Amino acid sequence: MQIGSVLWIFFLVMMLQPVISRRMLEYARAQALRNLERSRGTRAIALVHRQETMNLLGFPILRYINVEDSEEILRAIKLTDPKTPIDLIIHSPGGLVLASLQIAHALANRKAPVTVFVPHFAMSGGTLIALAASQIVMDENAVLGPVDPQIGEYPAASILRVLERKNHDEMDDRTLILADVAEKAIRQLFLGVTALLSKRMPEENAKSLAELLATGHFTHDYPLTVEELRRLEIPVSTEMPEEVTLFMRLFPQPKQLSPSVSYLPTLPGRHA
Repeated sequence: MQIGSVLWIFFLVMMLQPVISRRMLEYARAQALRNLERSRGTRAIALVHRQETMNLLGFPILRYINVEDSEEILRAIKLTDPKTPIDLIIHSPGGLVLASLQIAHALANRKAPVTVFVPHFAMSGGTLIALAASQIVMDENAVLGPVDPQIGEYPAASILRVLERKNHDEMDDRTLILADVAEKAIRQLFLGVTALLSKRMPEENAKSLAELLATGHFTHDYPLTVEELRRLEIPVSTEMPEEVTLFMRLFPQPKQLSPSVSYLPTLPGRHA
């Protein structure tokens, strides 16, 4: 065999290797979801947003909850028997309010129990979805976050505070328009969260919690730990099934040339 043919075959193998690896990973993920369904007698759905690497170029793609996600999850819910409980694994930084609310309402309207598993974090829109569940199960170190709306690059609550601190005559039209949109966004999200929570708790408690989470009491990236969620009277379990933990191991971040974290994989009390 000529050296040119060998190089050509090597090049083809290198081109196909990422495709084969991805198919094998997708199969492993499907098997992990089936194992969760068998062990709990539920329909398992996963909403996982990790930083992806694009083909051979290596450019990272940041993912978030979008309309395509809501369409797929609504379709999965529709195909599930109304009497079958749903397990939803969420790992997401958040995303579009429209998509998140659609998913949340679909889950809240189910008669069968809905359990949301948060192995690491479910911020913003991810929290909005979690609040619609019958039960929230989190790793003991996992976090949720506030659900206050963002207008472009600014928190809606911060835009409104500008109106309180400056004379309206000193503001340009764009700021006033943003403030009007921000006011509507906060009111709409407050009502949406209240409606979701009212299905799980008394209306007064739902309004109080919605006001805290949706109107800008925290920065948008503030981590709400298990302990803090319980102080807010949001019932949270930490009994995370091993199947969920194993499933998340099938979503590795793209490898960097130099690792950010290093440690020796030895058990406590044991040394090589």
